[in-house]
Amino acid sequence: MTAMNKSDKNSSISATTSRTVKKKETSATSRVRKPRRLKILRNDPWLESYATAIEGRHADAMRREKELVKGCRNLDGFANAHNYFGLHHSADGKGWVFREWAPNATAIYLTGDFNGWKADDTYALKRIGENGVWEITLPAHALHHGDLYKMLVQWDGGQGERIPAYATRVVQDPDTHLFSAQVWDPTPYAWKNPVFVPDVKPLLIYECHIGMAQDREGVGTYIEFRDHILPRIAADGYNAIQIMAIQEHPYYGSFGYHVSNFYAASSRFGTPEDLKSLIDTAHSLGIAVIMDIVHSHAVKNEQEGLGRLDGSYNQYFYGDSRREHPAWDSLCFDYGKTEVLHFLLSNCKFWLEEYRFDGFRFDGVTSMLYYNHGLGQAFGGYGDYYNGAQDTDAITYLTLANKLIHSINHHAITIAEEMSGMPGLALPVNDGGIGFDYRMAMGIPDYWIKTLKEKKDEDWHPTSIFWELTNRRADEKTISYVESHDQALVGDKTVIFRLIDDRMYWHMMTDDNDMTVARGMALHKMIRLVTIATINGGYLNFMGNEWGHPEWIDFPREGNGWSYKYARRQWNLVDNPNLKYHFLNAFDNAMVELVGDVYNFQALPVRKLWEKDDDQVLAFMRGDLVFVFNFNPSKSFDGYGILTPPGKYEVVLDTDSPRFGGYGNIDDSVSHLTVTDKLYAPAGVEWLKLYLPARTAMVLRRR
Repeated sequence: MTAMNKSDKNSSISATTSRTVKKKETSATSRVRKPRRLKILRNDPWLESYATAIEGRHADAMRREKELVKGCRNLDGFANAHNYFGLHHSADGKGWVFREWAPNATAIYLTGDFNGWKADDTYALKRIGENGVWEITLPAHALHHGDLYKMLVQWDGGQGERIPAYATRVVQDPDTHLFSAQVWDPTPYAWKNPVFVPDVKPLLIYECHIGMAQDREGVGTYIEFRDHILPRIAADGYNAIQIMAIQEHPYYGSFGYHVSNFYAASSRFGTPEDLKSLIDTAHSLGIAVIMDIVHSHAVKNEQEGLGRLDGSYNQYFYGDSRREHPAWDSLCFDYGKTEVLHFLLSNCKFWLEEYRFDGFRFDGVTSMLYYNHGLGQAFGGYGDYYNGAQDTDAITYLTLANKLIHSINHHAITIAEEMSGMPGLALPVNDGGIGFDYRMAMGIPDYWIKTLKEKKDEDWHPTSIFWELTNRRADEKTISYVESHDQALVGDKTVIFRLIDDRMYWHMMTDDNDMTVARGMALHKMIRLVTIATINGGYLNFMGNEWGHPEWIDFPREGNGWSYKYARRQWNLVDNPNLKYHFLNAFDNAMVELVGDVYNFQALPVRKLWEKDDDQVLAFMRGDLVFVFNFNPSKSFDGYGILTPPGKYEVVLDTDSPRFGGYGNIDDSVSHLTVTDKLYAPAGVEWLKLYLPARTAMVLRRR
């Protein structure tokens, strides 16, 4: 019993003696107490060699946070740049106030519809203070809802038209194709679902793009998506959507990844109120809305973006050789600057509060973490994460961004698109991590594509498949997926296209028995089932891939005659009962429903029951569900034994069912009783004997 225990128990001890005991106790404790170890180090002993680097990064982030929040209590109070900069109603409600941070500027004028696009002194900003902030106040009649405007920024040796950094509405002229900011002052949107708490255990994500979600050739809208696509997603059983290309971007074909205006929802899809209505409707359907946010780089454009907003090269970005991204033809933020942190952290808060997004998928995180952007690096060992090649400023920003997001919305979801595997990325900040809730399991789609490209069917080994799908850090949640938008772009191929190729154009009628199509559909279902069945966090599918969309994605460009033919989703195919696409969609629905109906499915241990490469058979168990796969392309097995917990098992899903386009070789009505074997009785398992048709999978539930 320690001195503290004794002093606590002996309540009759005199005050003097008590003080003496406590003094001794404090002295003793100070000699033996060790600093609290971060949980990331306790979780993984192999990281002990890099404890100094890990603890140092954590300390850097906490120290930077203290610097930022001086005078504003916390990060939430700091991240309010959007409420100060940009265009707002004045505090007295009788006019307008506009502010911009532009330290290199010598003069700034507002120009627009209201003054004939001319620089005049009436609309000249004044520099206030010494931090490069410019300001102008205007009477209410000076600006009107819908007015277009820009800044004319002058600096030593030059001038140029610029769109304000904090503009919340940016539109493109259909004739000149030039972008302008727009005064946006409508009646505030009335939210029908003001409070929404995502129910995402497990998290089942439907990745989507508003513009290409429609069947027609053209650019889809927020309203079309709300009315026609959201009902499909709800019926498909997904509980979250991840929307690409929300932040305004001048080039449609960039897929939204070359952002120009970070606070503006892309106007090519509709109005801000349209987007809010989409999100509101999604919430009414129980669907969380995750935004694909781009803070890893910015478009180089100067008139549309932040490129040289005040004439300088280093306002928001590095001013040296690090300024331009070597692979993306874009600009790299200087995360060491307080003003850049102010801009980006406030941007996170803006999208959470103004549009009520439920979280973010951060794009290009690998590029942010390393000075070399992770290019050409293998990341073969822990040393690659702690060798001094990591960008501490970027790591600090990501850590603070996650901390801020979760402080604003405790239910927010953050996902890192990251391929290097840096430990701690998806661990809480207090545990020494960077704070993401999930990381993308980017090795899984790479594995499937490599398997389809390089291996014959008879060389698919269950041991390899199971290892790839379950090889992850035990303390970090991942998003597993077979393919995302990346695999659907021109120059690549979707899984279904690799399996069936051009036969999709001629042999997808329900009465066509083409064997290439049959093989492709069977493997398409099996690949998806084994991937979702092994998740430890969430599962993602890209729009249309669940039913085998036959076309790649190619946005309008000079090389294709500016055609929208491949920048759309052909829902008419899956809606046609005479085509086989609806079979794949029905299977995906059943698969998602099965997993989604098991609360916390992703947290259940994955218990491997059987794997035999010679037979190409894999079986594992989660909760009371047993997943059995026969990847063998030619051999069916009758009475195949798998060791499982004793009991009665019933088939609840099988890929060969006729309702999924299969041949009905598995009798789902048969119950299976395990058979005792004295040899395995001490281990508490018995033989589950099954008929396993070639190239099929089934799921059984223990009753």
